[in-house]
Amino acid sequence: MKTKILALAFAGALTSAAFAQSVGEKTGVNSALGIAPKTEDFIKEAATSDMLEIEAAKLALQKGDADEKKFAEQMITDHTKTRSELKGMVPSDMTSAIPTSLDDRSQEKLNKLRDAKPDDFASDYDPMQVSAHKDAVSLFERYAQGGGDPKLKDWAGKTLPALQHHLQMAEQIDQNRQKD
Repeated sequence: MKTKILALAFAGALTSAAFAQSVGEKTGVNSALGIAPKTEDFIKEAATSDMLEIEAAKLALQKGDADEKKFAEQMITDHTKTRSELKGMVPSDMTSAIPTSLDDRSQEKLNKLRDAKPDDFASDYDPMQVSAHKDAVSLFERYAQGGGDPKLKDWAGKTLPALQHHLQMAEQIDQNRQKD
């Protein structure tokens, strides 16, 4: 009997996580289950990602090697563009979803890069870029497939190839670093 109750409770928790997308997006449950984020969560996550990419790229321009600097220039250009596009598409009743500063987790990542010595910068920056772009690709794929706002859903699908290209570039830079 206890096993049945536990199984039902676990199934209920998964169902709740699937429908409580705000919690699911924060914990990564939505990504693991392939569930599209709520529009408000998509806006917040996409805007935060853009801010972090731009700020991390500015540090890479100062501390990175030639490949990282070239990559950083591309990140500043592309993420400034997507940040501007996103702001122009956000429904008027959701403008408060656009963060004005980084969340604690993103700020910690940025602080780690800021505090890194130039010789150690690549070992922090390169894998961070791979991870960040895997997360972004997942977010945009899921929203493009099942997002709630048609305009943002279309934009997510159109933006996805650039993010996939960023991921490939980040993976190549990280692989090159590991070979050295």
